[in-house]
Amino acid sequence: MTAEVYGRSYVRSFRSTVRFLASRGVRYDLAEEIAQAAWVKGWQHLSQLRNESMLLTWVNTIALNEYRRKQHGAVVLELASNIAAPRVDHSATIDAHRLLKFCKPKDKEVLEQHYLQGTSVSEIAGANGWSETAVRIRLLRARRSVRSNIRACG
Repeated sequence: MTAEVYGRSYVRSFRSTVRFLASRGVRYDLAEEIAQAAWVKGWQHLSQLRNESMLLTWVNTIALNEYRRKQHGAVVLELASNIAAPRVDHSATIDAHRLLKFCKPKDKEVLEQHYLQGTSVSEIAGANGWSETAVRIRLLRARRSVRSNIRACG
């Protein structure tokens, strides 16, 4: 199917896709948005169309699937918002700080930057003028020190 034929089909059948979605209970403004997305997705995946005479049915199926995905996402979001926020237990933070006291100062600093602040190995290396290997070695030392202290405490 050529771009010209697809474009003519779009002009001729876009409203049919909107009506199809509206007949399934979709609000008209949302139906237009989903229909537009479905026709774009159809264009992107045109090579998957097996029978050109089934174009409208194919795009309508894409549209219905897009609508279902949106609905599923809304339900999951609603369920997630109804779940109460968990109570924060700060004892793990206190334990982490206690265990980090056993590390060498530079190793502790690297461990805190990497795991607690989310800084990447390359960013830590650049900020301190070290190689990435040096940062990884410091992380390894710090983890070993923490691990050995956990075993000694437990």
